[in-house]
Amino acid sequence: MSSTKASSTPSFCEGIRYYGDAWPAFDTKAATAVIDENKAAISDCSDENAVFQTQLMADALRYLTLQVCGSKGSGHPGGFASSADAYAALVMLGHTNIVTEVGHHAPGFYSAMFLDSSLETMGINNVEDMHTRFRERDGLLGHLSGAIPGLLAPAGPLGQGQHFAMSGALLHPEKLFPFTMGDGGMGEPYILSAMMHFNTSFPKATNFLPTLVWNGYSQEHHSMVSRMTNEEMTNYWKGHGFKEVVLIDAKEFDDSNQEGAYIDSTFFSFENRLKFTQAVLEGMDKAAQSALNGTLTVFIIKQMKGAGVHAVGSKSHNLYPADTLDQPHIIAGLQRRALNPQAWQIVRDNFSRAGGGPAVKTSVTEHVLDLAPLGKLPINEFSKDEKAVPSTAMGALVAAVGEADERFIVTNADGNEASAMKNINDALKIRHPTVDPMYNQEPEGQVYEPLNEDACAGLTAGLSLFGSRSLWLSYESFAINGWPIVQTVTQAMAELRRKTPSVVCMFTAGALEQGRNGWTHQRPEIENYFAGMMRNGNVFPLFPCDANTIQVAYEWATNTFNKGMVIIASKSPLPVYMSVKEAEHAIEEGAAVIYESQSGDKGTVVFAVTGDMVFLPVFEAKETLEAEGYKVRIVAVVNPRRLYRPTDVAWDTVSEPDGQFMDDDTFNNLFDADVLIAVSGGPSAPLEPVLLRTRAPKRDTFAWKRGETTATPTELMGFNGISADAMIERVRTLTK
Repeated sequence: MSSTKASSTPSFCEGIRYYGDAWPAFDTKAATAVIDENKAAISDCSDENAVFQTQLMADALRYLTLQVCGSKGSGHPGGFASSADAYAALVMLGHTNIVTEVGHHAPGFYSAMFLDSSLETMGINNVEDMHTRFRERDGLLGHLSGAIPGLLAPAGPLGQGQHFAMSGALLHPEKLFPFTMGDGGMGEPYILSAMMHFNTSFPKATNFLPTLVWNGYSQEHHSMVSRMTNEEMTNYWKGHGFKEVVLIDAKEFDDSNQEGAYIDSTFFSFENRLKFTQAVLEGMDKAAQSALNGTLTVFIIKQMKGAGVHAVGSKSHNLYPADTLDQPHIIAGLQRRALNPQAWQIVRDNFSRAGGGPAVKTSVTEHVLDLAPLGKLPINEFSKDEKAVPSTAMGALVAAVGEADERFIVTNADGNEASAMKNINDALKIRHPTVDPMYNQEPEGQVYEPLNEDACAGLTAGLSLFGSRSLWLSYESFAINGWPIVQTVTQAMAELRRKTPSVVCMFTAGALEQGRNGWTHQRPEIENYFAGMMRNGNVFPLFPCDANTIQVAYEWATNTFNKGMVIIASKSPLPVYMSVKEAEHAIEEGAAVIYESQSGDKGTVVFAVTGDMVFLPVFEAKETLEAEGYKVRIVAVVNPRRLYRPTDVAWDTVSEPDGQFMDDDTFNNLFDADVLIAVSGGPSAPLEPVLLRTRAPKRDTFAWKRGETTATPTELMGFNGISADAMIERVRTLTK
């Protein structure tokens, strides 16, 4: 075992601690890379040289993953180690658009991007550079980010990877999108049911391949599926619609007398290791071809977690500060996997040719996807003397986008009709294998309704990240069930090196409209979540005050890039306060006056309001206040992100930055008053920028407190203290 660098060692290996002896028959089986320079994959899975070099690649991935984690005494080597054989097989077969739902596999994915040379585009040229940049700012963060060259999507919270893979499958039907998932995360809600529903809706899009790393363990204990037999696991997947289950169990190749159902293949004899690798390679090829040819397929590799690194089981999951490169157990793990210098070059040659070149040049997300031109959307301007339903007004524009862009998909779990957006279904049709005109159902529809907010948000966010337009519609009450993946994707979009359409969401049936449904449908607290994310720099919650403003808001959001756009609106007929031109100004500026008294000698009262229905008690209050001698100004806060000060928001740290903020003079003209009352039909956080900047000497808020069953919105607002009488009394008290 050598720790010195030979003169023939490739320069990218600078920093590798240990080199090993050449494997038996290395000179004949690894004389040259099996993927030729003008090829993108091996040609024969049974070729001994291909099998040999696939095993080299798997061990190179294990070694690099462990050493990089050890360099910082931090990171997660064990889960990826048990998937290394499957990952290597995919690469050698030319399938390099690989996604994962396991953020803990990050160091393995980084190792793959290093070995194919993709990381050179961020200045990581050798292993020592990887050490320096691993788990550091502007480097290789602890969990995957789509900003890392060659990687398709982020990975943090479990249960998200399938959405990215399915999005890629829809947009690129000729390519395979494998995604690795661990059995520890397999119990996350909806993973298999989401794929089952997707397959029912998009039966031709089978070109995604879940690759289950069944290693028996979760982060800190045995996985909950560790007691399943192979037959039970196979039936579990078949019960979710998978027609082809390819399961490769390392135990069937064990000649090292290991106990238990989960086996570490790296302890087999050299010959049996090659047999196992060949089975993985052939099984993966079978699974890939099945998925590409129209069959819903899963590949399962069953072997011990931590196979080939410093420990096994959950003990291999995470390194701690004491697990450094000078510790005996880390040294021993590295020495077991050490390769000769020439092997590293063979691995790099295969990696950099697989799939047609380094992932940074060939991954589908490394290129901007062409978008169908939309032109000016057909905004229908309502007059100020009528009432109109905001959600229905927006629905007409959504239909126009779908008719112009055949890739555009709308997702909704609770139904568009329930949100007064049936016009979307009329135009774009619900995607369903059963044709039924009464329910607007057609097999090629553009409206995806899986009755699951996670699945809705996941497909929407995935399509946006991969470069296509989409829209997630939900009840505000239930959006929290899908929001985490939108947060993940908007953060990824903030880091991307390319333009991609913003994630656009619209949440209807806010708490104030859901009186008789009771508190189960009254959860506007999620607006605090959106408000908190405004400071990220690329998240914009929008609060259109009427049917004209929502149309302007949707058109504006649809034409932005690398942002998260959240529109909150009602499905009830409401007054129209702004013309379209005034609404355009309000969206750009952030807020606008929709009413102002001509005079008043008792002082000026400003109502700063987010929402639409909540304007009703505000206008009722202004009647009495004016009669009492107050001058009243009502300001619609439509785009509160624009009302922050530039220093409040990380706007200049994100891709496609938006640095437009309302200047002080404009802000003061809107909000200067003797009394400022901030009013929200939801929580108060979206009004934070107003309360931060106002010079009003006296101020207060009216906002959501909690839900209750009521007969009318007025009663529900009253229960929360959002009433005209309460506002009037507050103004009187503040001006005594």
